[in-house]
Amino acid sequence: PHKMHPAFYGCLDWHSSVHGHWMLVKLLKDFPSLTDAKKIREVLSQNISAENILKEAKYFDATFSKSFERTYGWAWILKLQQELDSWIDEDGIKWRNALQPLSDTIINIWMRFLPKQTYPNRTGIHPNTAFGLVFALDYARSAGNKKFEEAIIQSAKKIFLKDKNAPTVWEPDGTDFLSPSLEEADLMRR
Repeated sequence: PHKMHPAFYGCLDWHSSVHGHWMLVKLLKDFPSLTDAKKIREVLSQNISAENILKEAKYFDATFSKSFERTYGWAWILKLQQELDSWIDEDGIKWRNALQPLSDTIINIWMRFLPKQTYPNRTGIHPNTAFGLVFALDYARSAGNKKFEEAIIQSAKKIFLKDKNAPTVWEPDGTDFLSPSLEEADLMRR
């Protein structure tokens, strides 16, 4: 896995590694005096390097990789980018710049996917459409990417706006860690 994904490996799945990197950045931002801050910075510098991120972005060039981690992993990349974009820190700026090509790749893939999506995934697990769109919308707005923001809004309206009377008695499913109804409501309130 570290050869195909030199930045985000070491977990059972790619999105968990991305999420873990976001968590480390968030911890450094919120607790700069953290005991292991130096070690965390070393790991982040090793993983989120320009070379590693370009390899991660290149992975999405392959025909059968365009849907890799759609859209949960995509959402976490943008959440990590958003966290780095909002941090005035020498290392944070270096990681932000290194990560941007992968974020741009994800945005381009997402922009091509949005018009094709005819129905949402309403499960309470990873591929939940509303969850991914919430993170994407947050990123688009914080980055000032109006084109991406508008595409997300149009897509959300197309697939969710007519929904009424969600069957909340079906929740939670035995495998849910998200509430499909609340994720949809969170997206549409935005």
